[in-house]
Amino acid sequence: MTDTNTARQDFEKALSEATTEEQAYDALCALTKATVGAKLFTVMTADIDAMLARRVYTDDAENYPTTGTKEIEMNRWFEQVHGRHETFVSNTLADIDTVFPDAELIGKLGCGSVINLPVILGGKMVATVNFLHEEGYYTPERVAQAHDVLTLPSMAALSITK
Repeated sequence: MTDTNTARQDFEKALSEATTEEQAYDALCALTKATVGAKLFTVMTADIDAMLARRVYTDDAENYPTTGTKEIEMNRWFEQVHGRHETFVSNTLADIDTVFPDAELIGKLGCGSVINLPVILGGKMVATVNFLHEEGYYTPERVAQAHDVLTLPSMAALSITK
């Protein structure tokens, strides 16, 4: 696994200097890519009362813009991530296709595995940090590393943007 000390220090410095939402998310994206790895990185906020999700950050604005909202679908992904506050992991495009309507685009971008890390603040799931890579990339070791390295930084980045 990747040595995370330098990446964490870089994140802490960048976050301490962040004055905008984008800068906070840029720091989190860089930390994710330097430690766990990602070809695509996004952050989606959730308004459970309105049942709407909104992409607030992306490192691929051409394919995944931050405009608009989408309805939250009640499916097994929703129950796992929103209901139980558990991380969603999928390592095949076929499995991704069972919960995400944009699986075809995900595949065209060279991705076939995903981690959706829920961010819990004040006891509520307020967002997911989403990172995607090639099929089979997110091994149990990388998933554990994602939890260890990214949970608190994700909470910090979301807190700074509130």
